Amino acid sequence: MRLRRSEPGRRGGALTALSALALLADDGRAFAQSNSASRELPPVLVSGSETPGRKRPAASRRTGRPAAAGHRIFLHPTPTQESDARSAGSGAKGEPGMASEITVSRDEINARPVARPGEVLEAVPGLIVTQHSGEGKANQYFLRGYNLDHGTDLAITVDGVPVNMRTHAHGQGYADLNWLIPETIAAMDVRKGPYFADEGDFASVGSVHIGLIDRTRRLAQVTVGSFGYRRLLGMDSAKVGDGSLLVAGEVGTYNGPWDNPDNVRKLNGLVRYSQGTATDGLSVTGMAYVNRWNSTDQVPQRAITGGLLDRFGSEDPTDGGNTNRFALSGRIAQSDDLGSWKANAYVVKSQLDLFNNFTYFLDDPVLGDQFHQHDDRLMAGANVSRTLNGSFAGLPTQTTVGLQSRYDAIDLALTDTFQRSFLSNVRSDKVGEGSVGVYAENTVRWTDWLRTTVGWRGDYYAADVTSLFNTANSGRADAALGSPKFRMVLGPFNKTEFFLGAGYGMHSNDARGATTTEDPTDPATRLTPSPLLVRTRGAEVGVRSRIVAGLDTSLSLFILDQDSEILFSGDAGDTSATRASRRYGFEWTNHYRPRSWIDIDADLAMTHARFRGYDSEQAEVYASLAGYPEAQIGNAPGNYIPNAPAMVASAGVTLGEKTGWFGTVRWRYLASSPLTEDNAFRSSATSLFNGRLGYRIDNGWRIQLDVLNLFNTKANQITYAYGSLLKTDSLYNLCTSGTAPTAVCQNGVMDYVLHPVEPLTFRVTVAGTF
Repeated sequence: MRLRRSEPGRRGGALTALSALALLADDGRAFAQSNSASRELPPVLVSGSETPGRKRPAASRRTGRPAAAGHRIFLHPTPTQESDARSAGSGAKGEPGMASEITVSRDEINARPVARPGEVLEAVPGLIVTQHSGEGKANQYFLRGYNLDHGTDLAITVDGVPVNMRTHAHGQGYADLNWLIPETIAAMDVRKGPYFADEGDFASVGSVHIGLIDRTRRLAQVTVGSFGYRRLLGMDSAKVGDGSLLVAGEVGTYNGPWDNPDNVRKLNGLVRYSQGTATDGLSVTGMAYVNRWNSTDQVPQRAITGGLLDRFGSEDPTDGGNTNRFALSGRIAQSDDLGSWKANAYVVKSQLDLFNNFTYFLDDPVLGDQFHQHDDRLMAGANVSRTLNGSFAGLPTQTTVGLQSRYDAIDLALTDTFQRSFLSNVRSDKVGEGSVGVYAENTVRWTDWLRTTVGWRGDYYAADVTSLFNTANSGRADAALGSPKFRMVLGPFNKTEFFLGAGYGMHSNDARGATTTEDPTDPATRLTPSPLLVRTRGAEVGVRSRIVAGLDTSLSLFILDQDSEILFSGDAGDTSATRASRRYGFEWTNHYRPRSWIDIDADLAMTHARFRGYDSEQAEVYASLAGYPEAQIGNAPGNYIPNAPAMVASAGVTLGEKTGWFGTVRWRYLASSPLTEDNAFRSSATSLFNGRLGYRIDNGWRIQLDVLNLFNTKANQITYAYGSLLKTDSLYNLCTSGTAPTAVCQNGVMDYVLHPVEPLTFRVTVAGTF
């Protein structure tokens, strides 16, 4: 058995000008009302003879008709770069459509001590970010009972450019964020579930849209830390014409605690020109990134307990990789008397070479099982949408229609290697994959306490695959899916709103899996092609309340079904299919800011995740391993979903003003999870604390100390359970001598395979703004 890709709200009522002034005077309590779920300025209410009431949505603005006598007129402040943190040309942000929909501000993101750039996504409630390999490889993500691998079913964009890679050499939806400079983030918009018509591929579980800053004060920053961590960061912006030119760059190195140092060498740069505001502006952004590293991949627990390896040792010290990414993108947004429109376009050139060995000597008992995955692609796309404000039967409405397109030209290769040297080809492919998505949404404000949104999305995908070594695996595949969407918001009632959402979604599969009919390693073995698009269905109810002054709390109950969790196995070159699945659970999110200098958050998410139906094929595998318990354990049929955490929790306290002392303590918890379908193997729970203490001077200088893994906890970043073979295993001799059955030797010894959390780590940062 080869390792498969399971591997590695709004304010409760409008504020009058008087109440707003009272709020601002209350020692920072205005900060408590402006939280991570809603950062835009409140509208100014101009009242006639009516008593002030609840705020109307954006759909009620600029309907093109004069207001009737006595009706309320809502005048929204004109956005400026100072008052509107959203990126130029990104478009207006609508009201939250679900209780789980939030916006995380730049200050909240940068207040978090993180070990690597991708961990800034842990600002998303219920999301855990881990790493099972070197510091140039995409992170692994856990959300709503999913091990999202390197990005499948979690759609991530940066400045409107998709991060997830289709038909990727290492895993479908591969989402590498190591090129992201956290200090350049303006905000993160977070949605969960398939209820939004403008969210397409990979967004069934959630989506994270990261916006970038347009300008900054000059910044020079140096960080040094444990295990050879070094980072230099510089940023500056200048006025150019009617806009701003932003330049940012970083250089980083890191070895880590590993016996085989990571030897990370990273260079990153960004140039950005922006003009105007989010709703009437534009931006053009260029990025460049290169990285080289060694990897200490996950190792079998028996090698550690048996003394063969240290906890931070490596079974194959030649694992690692190199990558680069160059991107150019632009976006524009404009508003008019009828509504608004926005558009963006991008082109990304990226390359990745990965060398991994997950099963050690299972396939090749002499030279080992290292393999090389190569991905070289050019990705281009463009999106446009139009929003029209109007009315129907006297009711304010807002209608949005949009078009999204993308094309990837990809060169892919999978080879067997020894110490990064070529041994043999497994498969090599040229893939052209394009998609077009069209969508429409209509929001109606039925009363001042009820609005509904009905939407529909259609997606069409087509791919051409040319398999260079096996023409039988070449071909063309296409598929189309339509996805209806619905959302409803009730309230606010006493600063409390209720939400309901339901919809269909989808994610794409690796195009190679949709055309593969023969096993690349054994052409005599016939394979059934997988569908190019897979259907998902979800529903969610939630409530958000601000009854308690300074506290924003929300509770969401969700269910999500997936027709099949079919994944392309990048290390085997074929498709790994699983059954349909169902997940349901709840998320409880809290953000409390009683004073301007105190910020507290606490989140809890629990999920029940199971496959549906009976796995007869797994039952056959289990039977074929009889007599060899070291291979048979963990292979019994079952309905547990491997690496699906039943519980995720996090909490944090941040103290401090803009100057003077500041600090934060953060905790995150990942509960024990099943690692095999029969639940014979389970991971240990992981509980980690990070901390920060620093001092800001009013002249712009700052010094801070970050402490990662504050209590030096011996835990694992991630744990798997699968079959592998070491030369010290008794089964190794049985297999090399031909004594053990073929099925047993193909499976190997079932064991925990883990990647440990780095020990107590210190990082000191000195920064100055000018």
